[in-house]
Amino acid sequence: MSKEVKPQSVELCPLGTAAAPEQELLCIFGTGDLGRSLGQRLLQNGYRVVYGSRRPHSCGPLPQGAQVMSHAAAAQSASLVFICIHREHYNFLEMLAPQLRGKVLVDVSNNLKKNLYPEANAEYLQRLIPESHVVKAFNTLSAWTVQNGPSDANRQVYMCGNSAEAKQAVAEVATKLGFSVLDRGSLSAARELEDFPLQLFPEWRLPLKLAIGLTTSLFFYVLIRDVIYAYVEQKKDISFRIMVSLANKVCPIVSLIMLSLCYLPGIIAAVFQLYRGTKYRRFPDWLDRWMLCRKQLGLVALGFAFLHVLYTLIIPIRYYVRFKIAASTISKIKENKTAVFDTTTAWRSDSYLSMGILGFGLYVLLGISSLPSVSNALSWREFSFIQSKLGYLTLFFCTFHTYLYGWDKFLRPSSYKWYIPPAHMLALVVPSVVLVLKLLLLLPCVDRSLTRIRQGWERTEPDDNSKKTLLP
Repeated sequence: MSKEVKPQSVELCPLGTAAAPEQELLCIFGTGDLGRSLGQRLLQNGYRVVYGSRRPHSCGPLPQGAQVMSHAAAAQSASLVFICIHREHYNFLEMLAPQLRGKVLVDVSNNLKKNLYPEANAEYLQRLIPESHVVKAFNTLSAWTVQNGPSDANRQVYMCGNSAEAKQAVAEVATKLGFSVLDRGSLSAARELEDFPLQLFPEWRLPLKLAIGLTTSLFFYVLIRDVIYAYVEQKKDISFRIMVSLANKVCPIVSLIMLSLCYLPGIIAAVFQLYRGTKYRRFPDWLDRWMLCRKQLGLVALGFAFLHVLYTLIIPIRYYVRFKIAASTISKIKENKTAVFDTTTAWRSDSYLSMGILGFGLYVLLGISSLPSVSNALSWREFSFIQSKLGYLTLFFCTFHTYLYGWDKFLRPSSYKWYIPPAHMLALVVPSVVLVLKLLLLLPCVDRSLTRIRQGWERTEPDDNSKKTLLP
């Protein structure tokens, strides 16, 4: 008898349609802010999400569409697990080693301070579950960033791990969420990634310390010359001038000094290259750090310039100024006197204001061009022209503005209260030195040598034949 051959069954789909691919299932341990935000974002991008919880039936509100299971059941259901819990709760994961064997574990944890533990959290997790593949990622993003996507926050996801396949799986998820991935290498870089969120303005520390130091020292300097001197020598109480007048003296001085400090390291670097005859030797560490924070120095200087402008704009509405103008006018009316118009003073005043306006306008242009959205749209030549050429022009206008403000005050003995010079004279020292040194570097003989060095030319030392040993 011949066996009956049964026809194979085939699942039919309507014409013009295809079977929808099965959505990938991802697991999340932890139902805190980051865990909920990450789950919601994954669901919005087409993933299926299962949460592992100690209390599956009472774990609080979770994104709609997500499943909740015990840790063991959730770990078995997915090949990639996000560990969104704190390090001190890692111990229970050791009991789940059989369920997590061969899984990709994404550690998103951070610490409250640096060097809190002898090893990084991700390295500790890898030691607890050695047969899994631990990847450190997503720890530099906040719950808000993860939930709302990269359009409102940082786009980069830093990542490290020992398994290339595991990192590739995590990178695919991050890319699908709209983030760009930056691979920092093996898991030994996990401590560096965990320290990132703990840093507080690392590139701004030197500029801010410098600004605070300059502001404090100059404030007390001006306070001694103006307020204390008037109280001791003239028996006048002008302490009310501290709030506006003294601040309006300190802010422009700090701004001008910090602007000149943006360009001084470039001049020092040029001197080093001319002295060494090559561009291939490293600069000293202090000069490297100084050059790396020039952008922050300039932005802090721009902030002080804005304060100077605001303080200047409120001068006409101050009670002290309005009182002095009214008193002077009434006094001249009573004495039947008329002030003679001084053309020289008018020229100086208008030139002083004009230089200040031009300098501040270029100042703002430098600040705008340093914004990433603007600088990315500029070519290197355009960016260099604005920051270098127009930068030195800004420094010149602001320095000339200060010289016009001082005018011939340095010749008057009354300007040297207690034999110390006015504060604006101190402000002119550093920018004047920078401008003079820049003019020297622009001399044809110097500029030609510096250009050749920066194009790769190196000065060769002459052979010292006297040091050569002669063989018999």
